Amino acid sequence: MYTNASSSVLLTLETLGLPNRYIYPAFLFGTLTYLFIMFCNLLVLTTIACSANLHKPMFILLFNLPISDMLGATAFFPQLVYSIVTQNRLISFPACVIQAFLLHVYGTGNLLTLTAMAYDRYIAICCPLKYNNIMNPQTLLKIIVSIWSINISLMVVLFSLLARLKICRTNVVDLYCNNPSIVKLTCDDTRVNNYYGLFTIFICQIGPLSVMLYTYAQILRTCVMTNQPDARKKAIQTCGTHLTIYLILQINTLATLLAHRFESVSPLLRRALGVSVLIFPPFLDPVIYGLKTKELKQSIRIFLKRNAN
Repeated sequence: MYTNASSSVLLTLETLGLPNRYIYPAFLFGTLTYLFIMFCNLLVLTTIACSANLHKPMFILLFNLPISDMLGATAFFPQLVYSIVTQNRLISFPACVIQAFLLHVYGTGNLLTLTAMAYDRYIAICCPLKYNNIMNPQTLLKIIVSIWSINISLMVVLFSLLARLKICRTNVVDLYCNNPSIVKLTCDDTRVNNYYGLFTIFICQIGPLSVMLYTYAQILRTCVMTNQPDARKKAIQTCGTHLTIYLILQINTLATLLAHRFESVSPLLRRALGVSVLIFPPFLDPVIYGLKTKELKQSIRIFLKRNAN
């Protein structure tokens, strides 16, 4: 329902439940967390862009991750810290839809980017002699365009399906807006929305998980069979970093989406899972990659020294 009264409808997000004495510490914590996320992701983004030695398929694909992380953080944190300091949990319906759309684009973008990076590592480790031919600039461009085209197309359809629904409630069951919580505001038949929601879960969760399982099974097999300890160590370290980040996002996202589909799940647990998806990946992605990926870590040091001088 984007017509009639929907543009003027004010929704109420779930209360934060903060005592007065914790309002300003929470505001400060939220603001500093957001600034840290933006700084670290911008640092990774700028380092990759400015370092010629990082202009390789792995890092060009990684370039998309901080973009997605900053999008998600910006859709969540400014509204959160504003509502903390003002103690105002009202949000207009259009603003709620925009926030939900951007947050879903963030989550899907991260999953698809990490899946593409897994494919890149699979080719690099399992087919090293064919790597340059397969991961050429044309292929890389097709992969990146596919990531964002699939992502945005799925989300546009998902939120377009909300246009035919009428709102009969104004209390959002989560601390922020997302598609399941908006659908719960309607009194119409939401079966089409639910079926398409399951379809997007399959495409964005099961599809990437299948690719990850296959590629990492092949990578593990290759690492076990190789007779070069240094190559094995480098492969395990690189893939371990990638797998850690993927599992953090995948488990949090899947748990959050499933929590909305089972009424028996504690609302407190559902909200905690939902917030963790928006805090931990954007916070940890640049830190883990920056500390664990040797080339990126060295390039960041050089970039900071060059600009400090």
